[in-house]
Amino acid sequence: MLFKKSTIDWLIVGLGNPGREYERTRHNVGWRTVELLAQDAGVKIDRARFRGLTRSCTLAGQKVLLLKPETYMNASGEAVQLAAMYYKIPIDHILVLSDDISLPVGKIRVRAEGSAGGHNGLKSVISRLGSQDFPRIRIGVGAKPHPDFDLADWVLSGFTPEEEKALTPAIEHAAAAALELIRNGVQSAAAKYNGM
Repeated sequence: MLFKKSTIDWLIVGLGNPGREYERTRHNVGWRTVELLAQDAGVKIDRARFRGLTRSCTLAGQKVLLLKPETYMNASGEAVQLAAMYYKIPIDHILVLSDDISLPVGKIRVRAEGSAGGHNGLKSVISRLGSQDFPRIRIGVGAKPHPDFDLADWVLSGFTPEEEKALTPAIEHAAAAALELIRNGVQSAAAKYNGM
């Protein structure tokens, strides 16, 4: 009897940093969103592969690999490249979830492609994939409180209780937008969720 090799339709990547001290920081909202998707699918992202933690599952009728790179933010592209090459996933089926300081806390933005916009994790992914033509969902974490505030200190800081209240529905919207995107495409997800 012949068995067809299981294939992966989509790679969904949540950007973040490993380690308990980073769990609730601004930079880790991508990880938190991927964890919510895993929770909804009834799985845990706990398999060490591709320099990250992974778990395959079915979401919106598609076979998906959830990935949390464990390389630290600036080298996130290594894990993405390894997983994408192994499963031969086309660039437009690699969905990246990341934080965005240009969006207020609580807002998300779905885009079909684009530059890194100064985000080191996205910069690494673009560099490793050799393309910026992958869809992404950016989750607002708020701008620095003043121009002189160190950017690294800001993205590695936690949220205030008020911000956390606004962030919770934003992560839920980002997870829902990811499902809509793999089900009906980027334009449909953007139309439904941009500005939320």
